Amino acid sequence: MSEVLIKKSRLSRFGENCFDDTVMRDLLPRDTYKKMKAVISSNEKMDANLATTVAHAMKEWAINKGATHFCHWFQPLTGLTAEKHDAFLEIETDGYVIERFRASQLIQGEPDASSFPSGGTRSTFEARGYTAWDPTSPAFIMESKKGGVLCIPSVFISYNGEALDKKTPLLRSMKAINDSALKILKLFGNTTATSVVSTIGAEQEYFLIDKNYYDKRLDLQLTGRTLFGAMPTKAQQLDDHYFGSIKDRILAYMDDAEIELDKLGIPSKTRHNEVAPNQFEIAPIFNETNIGADRNQITMDIMAKVANRHGLAMLLHEKPFAGINGSGKHNNWSLMDSEGNNLLDPGETPHENMQFLVFLVAVLNAVYEHGGLLRATAASAGNDHRLGGHEAPPAIMSVFLGETLNRVLDAIKKGKTIESNGETFLNLGVDKLPPIIKHNTDRNRTSPFAFTGSKFEFRAVGSRQSVSFPNIVLNATVSDSLDKIYEEISSQMNAGKNLGEAVQTVLQKYIKETEVVRFEGNNYSDEWKTEAANRGLPILPNTGYALDAIVSLKNKKMFLRKEIYTEVELDLFHTAMMEKYISDLEIELATFNNLTNTMILPALQKQIKELIGMVKDLRSIPDLVDSDFSKPFETDLNKILESMKFIKESVAEIHTKLKESREIESLPTRTKFYPDKILGIMAAAREKIDELEEMMPDEIWPLPKYSKMLFNL
Repeated sequence: MSEVLIKKSRLSRFGENCFDDTVMRDLLPRDTYKKMKAVISSNEKMDANLATTVAHAMKEWAINKGATHFCHWFQPLTGLTAEKHDAFLEIETDGYVIERFRASQLIQGEPDASSFPSGGTRSTFEARGYTAWDPTSPAFIMESKKGGVLCIPSVFISYNGEALDKKTPLLRSMKAINDSALKILKLFGNTTATSVVSTIGAEQEYFLIDKNYYDKRLDLQLTGRTLFGAMPTKAQQLDDHYFGSIKDRILAYMDDAEIELDKLGIPSKTRHNEVAPNQFEIAPIFNETNIGADRNQITMDIMAKVANRHGLAMLLHEKPFAGINGSGKHNNWSLMDSEGNNLLDPGETPHENMQFLVFLVAVLNAVYEHGGLLRATAASAGNDHRLGGHEAPPAIMSVFLGETLNRVLDAIKKGKTIESNGETFLNLGVDKLPPIIKHNTDRNRTSPFAFTGSKFEFRAVGSRQSVSFPNIVLNATVSDSLDKIYEEISSQMNAGKNLGEAVQTVLQKYIKETEVVRFEGNNYSDEWKTEAANRGLPILPNTGYALDAIVSLKNKKMFLRKEIYTEVELDLFHTAMMEKYISDLEIELATFNNLTNTMILPALQKQIKELIGMVKDLRSIPDLVDSDFSKPFETDLNKILESMKFIKESVAEIHTKLKESREIESLPTRTKFYPDKILGIMAAAREKIDELEEMMPDEIWPLPKYSKMLFNL
């Protein structure tokens, strides 16, 4: 009986703070609701009368829910979200106070845009920017202790019309994949599907620690990761945390977070312990990419706020603790038509199998032609610490398809059929094209981009990154590949071949060209790095080099061809990404120097005094004068003194190099200067500090240690 009540309570609260289709159907007049649905699903224009009716209904709904303000909720190039709250309150000329929300306020806002990243396209004094309502993503209410705010998902553009956000190009990329995919469907005789959308399910990994420890770690507060910290004697060696029993305190937190997400109509499906101690994961149900990207941003925000209420700190950095697993955000991407068909599912008929192969090969071609760009979408200062470690996919982009699907593609390439080996195959029904087995493959967790039955899992995305840019690139590059394949199939058919023959010819060509990105082995191995280099795959180990791919000539032409970015917008975005990378690293380096000077070195000096006193006292004991009893303490003393000298020299060198970096005018050159010339200095100094931490008493060491932060919840 209790289980039924729990299920009912979750269903009753689900979406209660979301202005979704159910709410619109209930609150809008029938004709208005139909028009609104057409705007959302068919990209029809929003007229003034429709906006007025929707604005009134939205205001009444929000006020009845306790909302006192509204805002245009948008995603600037910071990677975070932004909002400016306006009250529903207005005062008439006669002094009469009313609650009002005009259509013009729903459709457009004007926040001060001067302090948001603009890639150097405008001066600081040029402040005007516009937000515009995105009706395809439901508005929602963010509750507060004494009310709430109606949040209206919006795009953000400059005074001159350039996109200053990640939503605008994401919406453009969704239009591109829709147009390209529909042409392929029509080629295969599907005239009933009216749209195709990309869908995502973003698995979100994160750490939790007690907030008391977080408040004592300035490095966590300012950079998101621990700049110092020796490995504890027990970490994840026993694999006892992964999928283990969830502790009561964490379960209470998860329950409360899910309640908040439920209210916003965000369907959290799974939750579990991850590999590292105090690491966890939450995963949603699939959604259209635009909505899924919005909801992932909301999820990170909500979960951080709820953690704070529970006396916890949520860590979203990709590598908050050195030496143990980092956190990613596995971006599961697929395509779905308006009739609910997954276009990356092989299907059960010859017709569907051919169509599936076309979409599959288009994805392979996208990775083959734009692998460096795909790598750039996962590039950040934080993710550089995670990618390439033996816990996360490498920075080399390759595709895992599984043994059976690889055999199918190899057979197509050679124009041969394959034996079934007792497996259940789906018949293509086309001469020389082999049958396809349906979802009979293991997973490869070392692959950065793996086919997992009916979707591709892009595992390289960082845990605190927005998923917008990775999906912009997936949509755009796959769309571009579909266009090329469509043109070539059409050309073959115009030359007299039937559909099956034309598909076979084109597939053979693309399978041969793209086989260099297919890899089934261990992506962590050194052998793969050598082989990948021999294959000519881009090897970009850090963000300083990876970001160049955004504006390479090939990628720039693709973005312009697909109308995802204008040339100005692309340069703007590239500049903003470089500036953020530089700023993140400068904050880390400055914080490292500051904490070393103000906390680490004074603690070492205190320990030196303790050891000097210990050695002096031991030598003063007559019976120990001629013994070696004081030798271990002298050894420790010498080690600390030698390490202190190295650390001080490193801090001084970091300071000098930072000044040198600021004199470099070229941003691309400067982004490479940090990994090439500075970060290694900090890493070497940290290694010395972490060694000393293991020698130091807890009462002298100034920062909470890993053993406390990771095993005290």
